[in-house]
Amino acid sequence: MKKRKIEIMDTTLRDGEQTSGVSFSSAEKLTIAKFLLEELHVDRIEIASARVSEGEFQAVKNITDWANNHGFINSIEVLTFVDGGRSIDWMKKSGAKVQNLLTKGSLNHLTYQLKKTPEEHFHEIKEAIESAKKEGIATNVYLEDWSNGMRNSPEYVFQYLAFLATQPIVRILLPDTLGILTPAETYEYFSKITARYPDLHFDFHAHNDYDLSVANVMEAINAGAKGLHITVNGMGERAGNAPLASVVAVINDFYKKEVEISVKETSLYAASKLIEVFSGIRVPANKPITGENVFTQTAGIHADGDNKNNLYFNDLLPERFGRKRSYALGKTSGKANIEKNLQELGLELNEEDLKKVTKRIIELGDLKESVSQEDLPYIISDVLNSNLYEEKISIDSYVLTHSKGLRPSTTVAIKIDGKLYEEHAYGDGQFDAFMNAISKLYKRKKMLLPKLVDYAVRIPPGSTSDALCETIITWEACDKRFITRGLDSDQTVSAIKATQKMLNI
Repeated sequence: MKKRKIEIMDTTLRDGEQTSGVSFSSAEKLTIAKFLLEELHVDRIEIASARVSEGEFQAVKNITDWANNHGFINSIEVLTFVDGGRSIDWMKKSGAKVQNLLTKGSLNHLTYQLKKTPEEHFHEIKEAIESAKKEGIATNVYLEDWSNGMRNSPEYVFQYLAFLATQPIVRILLPDTLGILTPAETYEYFSKITARYPDLHFDFHAHNDYDLSVANVMEAINAGAKGLHITVNGMGERAGNAPLASVVAVINDFYKKEVEISVKETSLYAASKLIEVFSGIRVPANKPITGENVFTQTAGIHADGDNKNNLYFNDLLPERFGRKRSYALGKTSGKANIEKNLQELGLELNEEDLKKVTKRIIELGDLKESVSQEDLPYIISDVLNSNLYEEKISIDSYVLTHSKGLRPSTTVAIKIDGKLYEEHAYGDGQFDAFMNAISKLYKRKKMLLPKLVDYAVRIPPGSTSDALCETIITWEACDKRFITRGLDSDQTVSAIKATQKMLNI
């Protein structure tokens, strides 16, 4: 059976830009347009609304100039209006060759917004189409509020379609403007239309107000849609539009025998990150396909299952989308998770050391610490070095204070050979105050306290402000130097942990 080709029309630059607080610059619009057509291979892009602003005009002009030189001019579409030819004049000056003419798809909108009869509206639409044709501009027609039209005034919708069937247009665009459709309604309404007009090209434009956009897209495909409107990351006003990545994955996995699309899956993640950066709208970590966490296994049992014949894999393999599977480190980590991360780093531990490292990672997870793969070498060093001495001294508790106008101070309680001692001191900083308190205590007990000669702090490469922090302190005692390390998300605490190791050594 020959596969049915479905066109993917991306409207990130037009409908997607209606996301609250988003406005792409002219340069950003050109960059996005190039990526969508050259790298992602979408069929068409809707890039702007006519007559919005001088800046919008210049952005469109830049894109059409580039598209003319690279063979994409017929893939560039602009939203236009029934406005006595003003949109056509704007299109002509901008160099765009395809208009998406916005018209009324429900009797409610026609009656109360335009205050016109169907016949009056159709006459003006006919003139707009003829004007475009004279200027060499192709026309697609939007039926705004079509979904409500099918619910409440289907006679008007079919009267309108009968008129459009006589016009020299390329496509009819059917939007669920307010995102009200259920999947059952989408299939019912679309089926009635495609059954009556099997030779016409109908696009479906879904909105996501009830989180049903992808389900509605599936039903539109089932009902014979020949084109789909989407946006990168589901951008758009209110709850947004149907998200590109999810729609592409659904088509490729559930319709691969009967439908084909041109979109390049491996570029979906890059497209998502590009729009995230330019729009300033963060992609949720759990967003399907493009979210940071969707290819991360957290539970240790899942990592173990992946080791045993990929028991927790589905068809959404990360490599399809230019991504890679990872295994989270935290309180639900098991040895399998840690082994997976060690393999990535080219490291190997014996069974006993692996248990100790696992125990430490779980402890960090219980403290709600975020542990990354880059943290692992530091954790391994911290845990394994801790086994080189017998712990006879422990820092049981401490209070660190730092206030504007007051000197930092520390109160510390230390247990030495089972007996608890307490001391208080001031310093130039919190750790300096801590060391002064320790020094007072050691002097009182006539014990030798090594001298601090070097202090360094580092976090794993690429880490964020909540990363684990390693403090490396060099000490000197009896003309010999030695190093201890402490690991924590708080720099002062990691230094205190390094100091406790020093006291025991």
